[in-house]
Amino acid sequence: MLAITNGRLFTITHGVIEQGTVLMDKGRFVAVGSDLLVPRGARVIDAAGRHVYPGLVDAHAHHGVYAEVIGPEGADGNEMSDPVTPHVRAVDSLNWFDSAFDDSVANGVTTVQVLPGSGNVIGGQGVVVKTWGSRPADRILLEPSGVKMALGENPKRVYGGKDKTPSTRLGNAALMREAFSQARNYQRKRASGEGERDLRWEILVDVLEGRIPARCHAHRADDILTALRISREFGFRLTIEHCTEGHKVASELAAAGVMCTLGPLLSGQSKQELKDRSLEAAPALERAGVIFGFVTDHPVIPTYSLPLCAAYAVGAGMSRKGALRALTLDAARVLGLEGRLGSLEAGKDADCFIADGDLLDPRTRVLTTLVGGQVAWSLQDAPRI
Repeated sequence: MLAITNGRLFTITHGVIEQGTVLMDKGRFVAVGSDLLVPRGARVIDAAGRHVYPGLVDAHAHHGVYAEVIGPEGADGNEMSDPVTPHVRAVDSLNWFDSAFDDSVANGVTTVQVLPGSGNVIGGQGVVVKTWGSRPADRILLEPSGVKMALGENPKRVYGGKDKTPSTRLGNAALMREAFSQARNYQRKRASGEGERDLRWEILVDVLEGRIPARCHAHRADDILTALRISREFGFRLTIEHCTEGHKVASELAAAGVMCTLGPLLSGQSKQELKDRSLEAAPALERAGVIFGFVTDHPVIPTYSLPLCAAYAVGAGMSRKGALRALTLDAARVLGLEGRLGSLEAGKDADCFIADGDLLDPRTRVLTTLVGGQVAWSLQDAPRI
């Protein structure tokens, strides 16, 4: 049993508890509240004068599949030999010892969704992992977490440069439809006992049958609308990844009940489809009632920038409450893991961190991060640079 006592608890779901206590045991929160009795023999961390938050969730990143420091040898996120590769899996190229995981846990990020890149129209399967743990296999929360797809500039640039389809947005959408049509045909054949197993279409059948979502990279508003149109046509669950121009189509996203990841908000306008990138996207999506999580797209921007994205969004008009949810519970919802992550509640994974101030203040330092109820990182024990 481990207890955090006397802290200012930002529960996310039940407001802020002053001088509260968090009890955790066997990897789960046991109780959260004020005036809790700490069991005899429990290890105690006194968080007097400190803030305690649930572990942050980065719902779209590339930890390990675009490993830092290693260089080109660590670039394993895009299998760009074919524009339709639903059968490749991020977990198979994930470098568990990428320094990005260390940076994440040192900054309160305890869960990330690792996705393939966006070079292909259908790029493969994602995986949700904890940023710390004794064994890689024990860190996997959800695999596959969805099938990564992409509309917009990236696939047309990659394959147009090879004189292959797609070289236009027309080609992007056509290949996406063709792939789901193939999956439907495969679905019918398998149901009748015909044909051999085909991993390319098998995973898309999982999407068609609602077991996992499609996660579609779409920056521009027209690409977002195309993704919504194709998802309606084939009847699959969808999340919009990046959603840069989400403020232009927030009402359409809300009407469709589609959740999003938003970001990275702090990147430059490095390509045409980012020219209308705006911090206004966050408050616009919040006003429309669209559930979304802030993301870093690491290594596009560093993993430690996640709270800063939320802080800028608050400056642009988003509510503080909404911003904290978009770092925690709402990001977990995008992943379908809100029952395990994103708030300080009994029964959930004991992932949290202690900070010396307001999370949305860039001067705030993370002092201690716990994953599964174990101290994964502490500032006191960190090497001095």
